[in-house]
Amino acid sequence: MAHVRKLIRDNIESTLTGLTTTGSKVFVTRVYPISAGSLPGLAIYTRSETSDYITIGSSRSVDRSLTVTVEAYVQGTTGYDDQIDQIASEVEAALAIDVTRGGYAKDTRITAFDADYSADPDQPVAYASITIEVDYVTIDGIPEVAA
Repeated sequence: MAHVRKLIRDNIESTLTGLTTTGSKVFVTRVYPISAGSLPGLAIYTRSETSDYITIGSSRSVDRSLTVTVEAYVQGTTGYDDQIDQIASEVEAALAIDVTRGGYAKDTRITAFDADYSADPDQPVAYASITIEVDYVTIDGIPEVAA
């Protein structure tokens, strides 16, 4: 069985696959294959997680806060900001449909947005990083089951 962290990441991938602007160009990886055929597209990965024990004893509950990054990439010579904002809007709307991530989480919220661009003259690419916090609970020693 997979760690709940992976199940949440998989849920975010399936939630964001098929958006109007990015379609099926969704990759669960830190290294996004930036090529003309894969843009606009999304890269999804987990960055970090914090945990805190909320009960004591032999079956301790672990309250976890998972940071997931969704990076949006677009290519062109104009309209970067508009395209990035459109993708961000679609991502936000899709994630809001089920903040429990299929029952694995207690809450999902977007906590940050950053945008930048690569000035490579052969392939100018703009990208945005959308930071998502997902809160979930497991039992100590059983990270494959959401509590």
